[in-house]
Amino acid sequence: MAIREAYEDKFSRICVQTPLNLLPQEQQAFIRNKALKYRFTFQELKKITEIALDFLRWNEAPIMTLWPAGLNQELSAREAKKQVIRGLENRWNTLKCGVNSYERFNHLTKPKFQRIEFGLREKEKLGLGHCPVASRRTRCCNLLTLDAVENCGFDCSYCSIQSFYHNNRIYFDARFSEKLGALELDPDEIYHIGTGQSSDSLMWGNKNDILDTLVEFARNNANVILEMKSKSKNISYLLKHDIPKNIICTWSLNTQKIITHEEHLTASLDNRIHAARKIADRGIIVGFHFHPMVHYDSWKEDYAEIFTRITAQFQPWEVAMVSIGTLTFIPSVIKQIRARNFKSKILQMPLVNSDGKFSYPDGVKLELFSHAYACLSDWHDSVFFYLCMENHRLWKPVFGFEFDSNEAFERAMKTSYMNKISAAKNGTKPLKRV
Repeated sequence: MAIREAYEDKFSRICVQTPLNLLPQEQQAFIRNKALKYRFTFQELKKITEIALDFLRWNEAPIMTLWPAGLNQELSAREAKKQVIRGLENRWNTLKCGVNSYERFNHLTKPKFQRIEFGLREKEKLGLGHCPVASRRTRCCNLLTLDAVENCGFDCSYCSIQSFYHNNRIYFDARFSEKLGALELDPDEIYHIGTGQSSDSLMWGNKNDILDTLVEFARNNANVILEMKSKSKNISYLLKHDIPKNIICTWSLNTQKIITHEEHLTASLDNRIHAARKIADRGIIVGFHFHPMVHYDSWKEDYAEIFTRITAQFQPWEVAMVSIGTLTFIPSVIKQIRARNFKSKILQMPLVNSDGKFSYPDGVKLELFSHAYACLSDWHDSVFFYLCMENHRLWKPVFGFEFDSNEAFERAMKTSYMNKISAAKNGTKPLKRV
């Protein structure tokens, strides 16, 4: 009895450092009873509660149902515990490494809306910096990011923004227009700046004069390629105003299945493609990001349908780029996803160490990326393709070529984009990518 009481005291202290409290009360009580029986260590309890939480988020049976049964009664307590943990991990890994499916997935817990609050933030400096996910281990285009808005009103289950901002408050830089207007650029250098890293570029429209400021900045700096990246259908401002040719509007596309279950509150696939088509009709260059591509049972057919649609609806001279990438997580994002109170299968994948982060194994990546590139073969010579946040070792197997350095990648991208911009200004239609 004294040993049990001592462990109960220890359990109370260590359970607060695990996600146990995120589970339903019935599952918490079940794990507590098992912990008292097997004397789980902190690491063992943490692992078991994470597995239980994944089962819950993936809409699988509760841990009570999946708990290993039929243990040999002659096993020692230590060996019995090992078999229990091994059995749970085997079931967990089978689900992660098996064929993922959304066919019977219940996503009814997904948010229907967010209660957004807006605020102004006095920032000492302009939020211009390098891509926050850049790494020496991956091939990077050296994109500059402009934090025009902080936090996003969409709620994609996999998004890394949730690890930086933890509430529904959207912040605008109180002196953004003033600071951007005072930015001094080298007239002999080409700058590629994106506004879609800390928030969606288009969903807020011209709130706080944000688009007025960006359009004026692009118009006054012809050596800037300003990329607006979005999952929104909010293009009303762009349709009503004269937009300089050095603004490129790009859409992150995914299958409708992934949009429905994982990209909460975003525009539908149809609406995104329709918005891009309207923008291209105005002579604005567009682009498409297939990042992240997600591996599930019907992924090949579902993505192929999108590739067929965009090559049928867009001419290559209207499209600056296609980027391809997949799910990549840092530990804090994985923790945050598990803590969210809605169903998601986004972590039901074989998470392996990939250049300091967690992602699919290279074999899965090559299958995804090669399929995308093959389906878009009509655009190979006229649209700039690249892998985003991926190791350079994957480039040649996918594209048949690779860049020797990030700087070479950056130069090639800027040259190709500026060629499209120049042609758009002159009313010509370049068919070959530089």
